[in-house]
Amino acid sequence: MNNNNIIKNTFKTILLAILSLTFLLGCSSEKAIAKAPTIEEITNEIEEAIDISEMKKGDINKLEKLYDINEDEVEDFVLYTASTNIKADEIAIIKVKDENNIESIKEKISTRISDQGSIFESYLPEEYFLIEKHVLKSKGNYVLLVVSKDAAKVEGIFDNSFK
Repeated sequence: MNNNNIIKNTFKTILLAILSLTFLLGCSSEKAIAKAPTIEEITNEIEEAIDISEMKKGDINKLEKLYDINEDEVEDFVLYTASTNIKADEIAIIKVKDENNIESIKEKISTRISDQGSIFESYLPEEYFLIEKHVLKSKGNYVLLVVSKDAAKVEGIFDNSFK
C-alpha cells in the first residue's frame, strides 16, 4: 500500500510539472515570428501574376512627389504608375524603416488617393471606379497600395508573401 501512495504522488508531481510547463509556454509573451519577404520577392510574384507592361517603374523622386514620403522614412520600395495621365493604375509596396510611421505613411497615401479620385471622378468614370476600389493596407512594416483592376489578386499575393 505504501508503494501505491508513492506511485500516486509521483504521478501527481509529474502531471503537475507537465501542466505548469504547458501553461508557461502557452502564455509566453513572445509573438510568433512571421515571414518577412523582400520587396523584390513580392514584386516578382506580382510580375508573374499580372501584366504590368503598361506601367512605369518609379524612383524615390516619384515616390516623394506622389505621396510626400521622404527617403529617410523608407527602407525599400517598389512603385509602378500608369504610363499616361488618363489611367489611374498605381502599385506601391513600401517597407517603412520605423513601424511607428506606418499610419503617417498610410495617411499620405490616402491624400493622394483622395486627390486622384477628385480628378478622375468627373471625366473618366472607369478609372474613378478603380480608385474607389483601391487597396491600402499594412503588414508589419510594409505598406501596400493598389489601384488596379487586379487589386484583389495583388492583395492576395502580398498577403501570401507573409505566410
